[in-house]
Amino acid sequence: MSAQRVVVGVDGSAPSFGALDAAAIESQRRTADLEVVYCVADLDEGGPILRAAASRVAKRHPGLTVNATAVVGDPADVLVERGRDVVLTVVGSRGIGGFAGLMVPSVSHRVAARADVPLLVVKGTDARHTSPRIRREGVLLALENDDDADAALFAFEEAELRHAQVDVPHVWTYRQALLETLDPHPTVPAQERIPRRTAASAALPGEFVTPSRLAYPRREFGTRPVRSTPCRDLIAATADAELVVIAAHRRRNRLRIQLEPLTRALLHHAQCPVAIVPAPEG
Repeated sequence: MSAQRVVVGVDGSAPSFGALDAAAIESQRRTADLEVVYCVADLDEGGPILRAAASRVAKRHPGLTVNATAVVGDPADVLVERGRDVVLTVVGSRGIGGFAGLMVPSVSHRVAARADVPLLVVKGTDARHTSPRIRREGVLLALENDDDADAALFAFEEAELRHAQVDVPHVWTYRQALLETLDPHPTVPAQERIPRRTAASAALPGEFVTPSRLAYPRREFGTRPVRSTPCRDLIAATADAELVVIAAHRRRNRLRIQLEPLTRALLHHAQCPVAIVPAPEG
């Protein structure tokens, strides 16, 4: 086996096979082996689905090494455990459920909240999200602060593999900019402060991703200020993107680990695959 592996969960539903297709493409891009996992109540139940999955990959990606395994256990627990030493975990969302329940959104959320490696969440079966021949507008990178260096590096790596551009929507609100310029004794008119504030803020993403840009100097990089809210702008931008990448900032409480609201919003509403990269715990 190669040193790298990509693991994907299937449950027999059509959307889970969309995730399988995406995982196979990622494996081929990375020259990695593909591990297909099917969670069942009894190991004897896994044969037909796993054979269908292996056959599908063999037809579409000849030569790709595929290991298909049935596992008894909770899908989220299994994927987190199997994903500890892989380069990428892949899961689908919005499927038909069933015993494995792999495609219900709660599983992708649970894996995202606990995974030690990047997680790719593929939505539905839209061929635009899984075909390497259909081009979109590149890789979106949602940055929050300089703790998101791992997410930035992953975004540039994906852009390199896809021969795509990295786009960082720098989101601020016109109303917030106005509030920041309020001064009882202004020396500069607010109309002049807003462009200056916008230009200064737009420079921050470039500072955050500088190490990643040095690692992948051939990748084009762009920022664009948008007068909107972070959720609204990012979700709208995903309609034209191949992939959106965001860091997993996690909050712990007595009951469970939770993701930040922006990450949860992308999991629910993004119109392209979502890559969630673990952020360092504070």
